[in-house]
Amino acid sequence: MRPPGRRIRRWGCAVALLMFAAVCCAAPVGNAISAYVALKTGAQEDDGGIAEGGSAADIPARMLSAYNKAVQQVGKYVPTCQGMRWPILAGIAKVESNHAIGHNIAANGDIRPKIYGVLLSGSGQGGNTTAVPDSDGGRWDGTATGERAVGPFQFLPSTWQNVAKDGNDDHVADPHNADDAALSAAVYLCGGGRDLTQRSRLKTAILQYNHSSEYLANVLEWIDQYTAAAKDPGLKNVSGKARTVIEAALSQRGVPYSWGGGNTSGSSYGVCCSPNGKSGASIKGFDCSGLTAYAYARAGIRLPRVAAAQASVGKRIPANLGTSALKPGDLVFYAYAPDRNSTIYHVGIYVGSGQMVNAPRPGTVVRLDSVNAMSGYAGGARLL
Repeated sequence: MRPPGRRIRRWGCAVALLMFAAVCCAAPVGNAISAYVALKTGAQEDDGGIAEGGSAADIPARMLSAYNKAVQQVGKYVPTCQGMRWPILAGIAKVESNHAIGHNIAANGDIRPKIYGVLLSGSGQGGNTTAVPDSDGGRWDGTATGERAVGPFQFLPSTWQNVAKDGNDDHVADPHNADDAALSAAVYLCGGGRDLTQRSRLKTAILQYNHSSEYLANVLEWIDQYTAAAKDPGLKNVSGKARTVIEAALSQRGVPYSWGGGNTSGSSYGVCCSPNGKSGASIKGFDCSGLTAYAYARAGIRLPRVAAAQASVGKRIPANLGTSALKPGDLVFYAYAPDRNSTIYHVGIYVGSGQMVNAPRPGTVVRLDSVNAMSGYAGGARLL
């Protein structure tokens, strides 16, 4: 809803070639945060700042409620819209405001302090290079000297006046209200009645929100993560050791990520420090290869400790076969150079339906993620 120009933050990782050879860590998909959040929190391009997450557990309950409510209400305004679902709204709001985390969200949905983007004066601050004239006299964005995006979905006031909807039935459509903003975003994304079940139509809707290929890729990655996290892994057709491994990994959902944490016996305190300075010494939990070592031990299989070494165990599944070649219970690898095992930096456990059990990175927890949530897919390994 505002001109592109967003900061992308990536996390560093340890692989077998690094001095922390006993540890594995993940490199996530890019995470853009709003100019407001970056400026106000002083978020840096390392693993400080806002913790990333890919499940509903990472979203404030009141915001998740607003997303679900908007999905239920959107048909009233765009009856022909198909496929609107909460992960779509969550993907947009994650990138725009990090779900208003750090702000108070009242029972009626009002968000305080209000969320303002940078003044679009063409100064270059926050990535804006084009001046946008004031359209609301400061009613929504607090200034009559120009325009700035507002609320958890970062609407420009000029756009807001055309799409504003009252989502909490208080007879006021306020972009600083979670229910109003979520419903208005849903209506805007639905356009004249888009079928958002079609990936191409979903992409069109997101590009309408912000015409930037970088923004599109970032939002889609979060939508895919939230979609995967919302699904039931569906293990009714999985049996034997594969089921044992997957259930063991799933039993650890919600356990914190700990750099160097986890072993065949379970979660443990980690070590210091990740390439970005995160210590696991005071956190009892798992890193990626610690989780896989634990889960496979439950099926009587002992794995090497680091992800790169785990790739040498079992039957290798080449990356060029795609993720459709994976079967439940397989290890899933990610690498800086997918054709070289020595560059593998991350491992997860495939559970089926495009999902894996994942211990992503410092600041997150063990959770279900899409197998597309990480970059550099490097195939898998079948041990069962």
